[in-house]
Amino acid sequence: MHWESRGRRRGLIAVLAVATMLILAPPASATSLSWIDGYDDPATPAEFDKVGILKAGSPWARNVLVLVPGTSASAAYFQPLAQLIASRTHDWQVWSVERRENLLEDHSKLDAVKRGDATLQEFFDYYLGWLTDPSVQDHITFIPDADVGFARNWGMRVAVEDLRRVIDLAGRHGRRVVLGGHSLGGSITTAYATWDFNGRAGAKDLSGLVYVDGGSGPATLTAEDATQRLQDLSTSSPWLTFGGIPSPFAGLFNIVGSTFARSAPNEVGPLHDWPLLPANLRPPVTATNEAGYGYALDTETSPPSLAAAQVHAGRLAAEGDPRPWELAGELSPIQRVADMFHGTALPGLDGTAWYHPLRLTVDSGAIGAGIANPAQAVLDVQATHGDDLRKMPIYAFAAALGGQRVLDAAQLLATQSGIPQHKLTLIDGSATYAHVDPISAYPQNEFLQHLVPFLKTTSHGGRHHGKKHHGRKHRGRGHHGRKHHGGKHDRKHHGRDRKHDDD
Repeated sequence: MHWESRGRRRGLIAVLAVATMLILAPPASATSLSWIDGYDDPATPAEFDKVGILKAGSPWARNVLVLVPGTSASAAYFQPLAQLIASRTHDWQVWSVERRENLLEDHSKLDAVKRGDATLQEFFDYYLGWLTDPSVQDHITFIPDADVGFARNWGMRVAVEDLRRVIDLAGRHGRRVVLGGHSLGGSITTAYATWDFNGRAGAKDLSGLVYVDGGSGPATLTAEDATQRLQDLSTSSPWLTFGGIPSPFAGLFNIVGSTFARSAPNEVGPLHDWPLLPANLRPPVTATNEAGYGYALDTETSPPSLAAAQVHAGRLAAEGDPRPWELAGELSPIQRVADMFHGTALPGLDGTAWYHPLRLTVDSGAIGAGIANPAQAVLDVQATHGDDLRKMPIYAFAAALGGQRVLDAAQLLATQSGIPQHKLTLIDGSATYAHVDPISAYPQNEFLQHLVPFLKTTSHGGRHHGKKHHGRKHRGRGHHGRKHHGGKHDRKHHGRDRKHDDD
């Protein structure tokens, strides 16, 4: 009787323990942001030696997909996609990287709007309205370049070393880690995988690579070009000008546009007739907030200089005053795009990086295919293990901006390292997907459609049966990654979306 009672007690304790875990465990869709210690850059104040991680999915997952954002982008723009990935994969969590430059952003009034503690007019005045209305006293304070000269050192070494801390954490407890990046994030992905960490390739920390309309091809800067760019940077702003819009205005325009589109989609907000809004972002008719935002980002109406931010989101309706927006059967619902860049339900975050380090873009020109070259010595880049990726599975999805170069870069990495063709999944969506569509397309998303089985084959217990897809033309979107040409999406590019400088 004594032993039977003890056994019952043990069983009860076990049941209670499991029940407690189930109660305390967040749901699979849970999202949280945390900051961890990053690379200790000698020139940078300690409060900026941090790297953020935006997590989506179950913390009990045994596999982690780490996503790196592109130029002038933040972890938040991955969040809707990350939630989808976590919900459609078994045993995967998604970690999106928030780079250190985003610590410089002032989200105080954006957060107040998200909490319902500020009006949209107060929000607008704080970020933009004060520039044309001297009566506004409560407003953002811009950061002088002279106060952040240390950001001129925030290049590839800083980004890769910060990323190493993230991947080290993700890989604890035997978890498998796949690293992926969108746009410039693809170059950072190659840099990390081929980086020399005291004689050891970064790829040894990884179980797969994912490229989303980004990567790094064989061409590199010359040593002379690298030297000149460093000299130019030493006397210029630390920040990149995105699409002809200087920092922090690209970020401010995007948070204002996305916030008004999301919070008052059918109204006409103050941005519509604000005199400092660039003319090429202004609809030709009085439009709703949602329509104004769609007009600025859709491939038919967005300026060519913003190709790195474009989506197929629809069009202005044929009539209406104010003129509304309609999806018109396209890939990316504008409300979903607005959620990405507004940072819906994410305090302290939005989807744009207001301050993108120019040094990071300069250094990306020395990555090449991860083989040592003279520019790397100038820029302190150590991406030299491009022929040492073992049998790394690779998935690359090409959209309009990167196109065939994305697929060629992935194939080159595989060839250099002797990765067998069945380990490659190469999808050409360049005829139908604008640069941001792979992140924002919903509910049909060809990038996601191929990503889910790829991740399953790289997870614990998975087997990879990759596919290489060549450019056999096929109308519509299918399951086999051939080139897809389809109606309006194809016609809207007119070739201009392919202009690209490794964004």
